[in-house]
This record gives sequence, structure tokens and C-alpha cells, in this order.
Amino acid sequence: MTTNTAVDSRIRPFRIDVPQAELDDLRARLANTRWPRELPGLGWSRGVPTSYLQRIAEYWQNTYDWRKAEARLNELPQFVTEVDGQSIHFAHVQSKEPTARPMLMVHGWPSSYTEFLRVIGPLTDPVAHGGKAEDAVHLVLPSIPGYGFSPVTEAGWGNLFRVAGAFAEVMTRLGYERFLAQGTDVGSGVVGMLGMIAAGRVIAAHINGPAPFPFGPELSLGGLEGSQRERAERFNAWREDGVGYLSIQATRPQTLAYGLTDSPVAQLAWIIEKFKEWTDPERELPEDAVDLDQLLTNVSIYWFNQVGASAAHSVYEGMQAYREFVTKSGEPSNGGWEAPQLPPTGVAVFAADMSVRRDVDPYGAYTSWNEYDAGGHFPAMEVPDVLVNDIRTFFRDHR
Repeated sequence: MTTNTAVDSRIRPFRIDVPQAELDDLRARLANTRWPRELPGLGWSRGVPTSYLQRIAEYWQNTYDWRKAEARLNELPQFVTEVDGQSIHFAHVQSKEPTARPMLMVHGWPSSYTEFLRVIGPLTDPVAHGGKAEDAVHLVLPSIPGYGFSPVTEAGWGNLFRVAGAFAEVMTRLGYERFLAQGTDVGSGVVGMLGMIAAGRVIAAHINGPAPFPFGPELSLGGLEGSQRERAERFNAWREDGVGYLSIQATRPQTLAYGLTDSPVAQLAWIIEKFKEWTDPERELPEDAVDLDQLLTNVSIYWFNQVGASAAHSVYEGMQAYREFVTKSGEPSNGGWEAPQLPPTGVAVFAADMSVRRDVDPYGAYTSWNEYDAGGHFPAMEVPDVLVNDIRTFFRDHR
């Protein structure tokens, strides 16, 4: 008997086309939301206020234009390819500059590749945006499995080693033997894994906002001053009061999945809370920190593709993989860990980040570390010019 084990490595064009029936269903669900009572005087102290979310939901229902956003996204060359049985979606925006280098750019949670819309032009066409031709890159913007337009059909894609291996294969299929890599949040983890499993291929890496492990001990304030002490204090407060979302995703993602899949308001609240808490602290509301339509495009993608649930499962699997990794290798403090040899890696830390270099880089593995007094967890949306300049400057020195 002969078994066909051929692998489909084709790269196929992809176009977004949400059926009108789904748009109509979204608007109907928003119109028929059963709203909780709002207790007076609480503000944001216990989560997203009802009165605030009602206003944003009404905007989503009656003013926000998905078709306009869909047309904008479809201006990007988008593709899908199958790796290890999983469909991987990505945008591939090539530069016109002959010396441009390929760059993989990976989003985080609760986000998608739409996070990078405001930096695509400056990175691929720097001359038109005040930069130099030598800074140009060919951008590859994938949807992490379980996010965006890469829905999963099996468990196991929360393991970032597996995701990194799949993305390395995508770069191979595109003809990019060596490439730059940039990531945020979960994307930073993927980029870190790439530095291990494809170290010879990653020319240099850039990440933003790495934070200490949230379920570990609180950070000691001893010896810390200035911004490092402030970030450590913020991390300790967040560890006590801000990880509820992570605890439930890391333990009971399926229970959470019903609300995220059945109620667009639940999905909106789940995401917009993080845009309140993780963006520039000088900005009062999420729409003060980022463009509201861009934020709602991201939420809409979660809703239409039903990936709120799969993203939660990815968090669960990622935490399980992390714990297994620590069990096998030992905690750094136990002497059971040896720092891997990474490609040159630059770090950008923004105002809302809780990154304390002493604790996230105990071995001095990072090549550079820059801190900024603006922006937060979504710098490509909040302060795109600052992020682009940091990326350009770092990668310019690593060829």
C-alpha cells in the first residue's frame, strides 16, 4: 500500500471578504446587548465601565466602517501557506529599494498584524518617510496560529518553538535564507525562539517591552533607581491586581471561549481593557492613545474569525510549555539554565512597559536597551515614528 505524504508548500493569494450576513449579525448582536448595571463611582477600578463600553459599542455598530477597513487591508499583498498541517496567513510587502533586507514582524496579544499598519510605509519605503534607502526592508507580517486569519484546527500551536519553526519555514518558502526579526508581546517570544532554532538565519532581532514572568515572585526594589524602580513598582502592583485575564486564559480558556465567541461586546471589553491599561499612562482613554478605527478593526478580526477563544487557548498552551521548559532546564536562579547564544538583539521600552533590565536580562544578552517616555504595549499604533526610528537605528548596525 502506498501512502501519499506529499506536503503542500504552495503560497496562495489571500483576500479578506467577510459575508454581509456576518456584518448584519454583528450589528444585531450589538443592538441587542444585555448590559450590566453600572455601580456609581467605580470608574475603571473593576474593569471597563458600562457607560464607556456602551458608547464604543454604539460607535462600532453605527459609525465604524468594516468595508473601508477591509478594502485597506486588501491593498496589502496577502497570502496563506500550509506548514505542519496549519494554515499560516501573512502579508508580504516588498520594498522597491534594491538593497532592502527581509524582515519578519510578529504581533502580540490582544492584537493582530493590523497593529503594524502605520509602520509599513516607513519601513518599506523609508526615503518617502524621512529615512535612508539603506534602511528599507521587505516586510513579512504573519498571523500567529490561533490569531487573525490563521485559525487553528488542532491544539498545540501555543508552543512558541513550533510557531517560530513555522515562521522560519515561511521565510524559506519566500526565498529569504537570512532575515531580520522584530516582535512585540507574544511576538517577542516568537522572535526569541527564532534566535534559538534558526540562529544562523536571523541577522539581528528587535523586540519591545519584555516583562518579568507574571506568576513569579515580586521584584526586589533594592538597588533600583529612577525609571527602573518605577517599572518594578508598577510590575509588582500589576502582578497583584492586573493578571486576572492571564490567570483565566492560562487555566480555563474554554470556559472563557463562550463569551468571546457569542458576544461581540464581551470580545470588545476583553480587548479594550488592555488598551486602557497598557497604553501610554498619559493618555486617559484607549482612543486617546490609538486610533479608534484601527482598534476596532483589530477587534472585528477577532470577532469575525472567532479567534478570541483560540488566542486564549494559545496562552494556555504557551504557559504549559513554559512550565515544562523550566522543569526540564531549571530556573535561572538554580544554576540549571545557560543563556542561549542569541543573534544581536535590541530592546525598545516604552512608557507603559514594566521592563526591568536587571530581571529580564540577567545575563546581559541584549545588545542594546533604549527607554522612551511615551507609548506603551502597542508602540506601532501609539508612537510609530519612535518605534520605526529605534528599529532602523539598531538594524543599521547589524548587517
